Amino acid sequence: MSNNIFKFLFTGIILTFSACRSGQESPVTNTQSSNFHKIVVEEVLQATEYTYLRVSENSKNIWVAVPTMAAKTGDTYYYEGGIEMKKFESKELNKVFESIILLEKLNTEPKSSPVTATDKPYPSTAVDNPSLIAHDGAAGENYKRKATPPEKKEVAVTVAKGGISISELYAKKDNYSGKTVKIKGQVTKYTPAVMNKNWIHIQDGTDDNGKFDLAITSESEVKVGDIVTFEGKVALNKDLGYGYFFEVIMEDAVLK
Repeated sequence: MSNNIFKFLFTGIILTFSACRSGQESPVTNTQSSNFHKIVVEEVLQATEYTYLRVSENSKNIWVAVPTMAAKTGDTYYYEGGIEMKKFESKELNKVFESIILLEKLNTEPKSSPVTATDKPYPSTAVDNPSLIAHDGAAGENYKRKATPPEKKEVAVTVAKGGISISELYAKKDNYSGKTVKIKGQVTKYTPAVMNKNWIHIQDGTDDNGKFDLAITSESEVKVGDIVTFEGKVALNKDLGYGYFFEVIMEDAVLK
């Protein structure tokens, strides 16, 4: 996974990837919420903007990442929510985490009082340089972020038979809300296995007042550069949290 996903998801990611919870809900005594996980720090890796912690939870070792904070071996913290990323690469640390949970904050008690109060965006595909899920809309929290805007590519893809263009979808979005449409385009971004979905961005060369990129969720696997046709249901104003607010998104799409 590249550094542009932690930007799609820890800022913006993914991801928001609708809250995403990873791991088992661990029982915590005298907690205010059963959603809190109790963890003990086993190892600390510091990067420029983020802190990576190997922690134990009920005898199980996991990795978590948070905006930079002071932490040391033996510290006890609590967290809730989070986004699990697979094959997560930190280029700064030259390390690939098989699995890591991206968090906005850690608490010293099982309640919402964060250890870190920085208003930083999350990293992109890697914790060091993010662009995944961050409450810009991802809603009323202490952290407000914005997902990195897509870059317009030089592509020209013909409209699929029986389908519509991306510009038409945006121009008539209210008419298409809740309906199933078919759209053909070139894959410009692909983020697999975030919130149990693959996240795909396509462009077809059309543009409606600066809106030229369509986000798609699907179980299908693709590669950047592929010319694809997807069919799925249109949703409007989708707030996934962690910086991922989509004016228009195609959900649970099937690759045709």
